Parts: sequence; C-alpha cells; structure tokens
Amino acid sequence: MQLSSVVDRLDEELRTADYADVDASANGLQIGPEEAEIERVAFAVDGVQETFDRAIDADADLLVVHHGLSWGGFDRVTGRTYNRIAPLIENDLALYVSHLPLDGHPELGNAAGVADLLDLENRAPFGELGPEHIGQRGTAADPYAPADLRDRLESALETGGQSVQHLDFGPDEIADVAIVTGSGTDWLDEAVAAGADALVTGEGKQAVYHEARESGIHVVLAGHYATETFGVRAVQELVEEWGLETTYLEVPTGL
Repeated sequence: MQLSSVVDRLDEELRTADYADVDASANGLQIGPEEAEIERVAFAVDGVQETFDRAIDADADLLVVHHGLSWGGFDRVTGRTYNRIAPLIENDLALYVSHLPLDGHPELGNAAGVADLLDLENRAPFGELGPEHIGQRGTAADPYAPADLRDRLESALETGGQSVQHLDFGPDEIADVAIVTGSGTDWLDEAVAAGADALVTGEGKQAVYHEARESGIHVVLAGHYATETFGVRAVQELVEEWGLETTYLEVPTGL
C-alpha cells in the first residue's frame, strides 16, 4: 500500500485536521516520502532513538507513534534531534504521529482503552480542549472500592515496575470516573464539576494533591506511558485489517 494512502486513511479515521488548532504536535506524517510503498508498520508510544532503532531492526517501512518529534517545528536539526531524524531518512523509515487525536478518539483512543479496562458504561466525551475533547467519562457497572480501582489499573498496565499512585480523597465508592491519559490533572476541576468520584490520569503535578483534597475527589496516577499504550495498539489492529504486517514495540518508561 502506498504511504499516502495509509496516511489519508489514518488522518480520516483519527480526525487529524480537527485538532490542528489545539495540539502543539505536528500530527500526521512527520517524516517520509508520500510515494513510498508500505508493507510493514511498527507501533510505539514514543518516537525516540530506541523505537526508531527497533523499528529499523524489524524492517518496518512506517512507524506510528503517539509522541512524535515535532512540537511546533524545529529551530535547528542538530544534536539529539539530528541523531533521531538521520536514521529515519537513512533507512527509509517514515514516521506518522497522532497525539491528541489519539487521546480523544471515542473507540480507538487512549481514554477509551482505559474506560474499556475499567468496564465503564454510559460514556461521554470528557476533557474539553477548545472545540474538542481528549478524554472520556463513564459509570462503573459495579462501583469500585478505591483500592480496587487502583489495583485494577496496577495489575493490567505496563507501569515499568512502578506502583500506581492514588490520592485517596474521594468517597468510599467510586462509580463515576473521568479519564484523561498522560498528563491530565489540569482537568481536575472539570471532573469535580461533572460530579466524578475519581479522575484517572497518568502523571501528576504538585498542586493536584491539595486540589484533590480540597475538592473531595480521588486522583489515580497510573503512569504517563502506561495509560497511553491503548491508542497505538488499537490503531495497530486497524492497520492489520488493511492487510499490512505490523509489530508493536514495548518501551515502558515507568513514568
């Protein structure tokens, strides 16, 4: 399949253009000649030297990642940036990136994957960012004890051996759960206003401890990497349906 066809299909499915004004990431094809032929596609959370090297070793023609190289463009292609880009060009490895579009997708997105894991029902978009949303909110079929919610995430996610952190400031039962994967504590007030019992995200900021305590809500910090493996894995399954060979590159950070 031609690279341009793969890119067009991904852009359409992920609504890439709709996030252009709200995402610092240059979503879509970041590196690669559109006329290239694609047979094998690798998937990873992060576009970094290790995943590039492993994709090259796997003889991939395209690498699809959540975190790419360009966040508002490059001032200079030197140092670490050059060291990352050069192997892609030298080995004809194209790079496709989907950041916020892959957080907010209602079926393929990272938040959707966490909601699936927690068996949430009655889902709705959450995590407002301009005209778009980057998360989900839903109701547990059977309310969780706070420790059980944390344990469910810790047992199922690739956390790099790190424990899931839990700011235990909410009610004794968790029924309504808001999710913004990665770095999502900026949406705590939205979760409180929506009546959520818990906000599940990846990593926290210092201020969220007191904000959660004063608001009476649970905050579960399950790891930035760990909460953002769902999207690229879901897109991998989609691309396999298109008849392309795929491989997933697991490089957990523990963060």
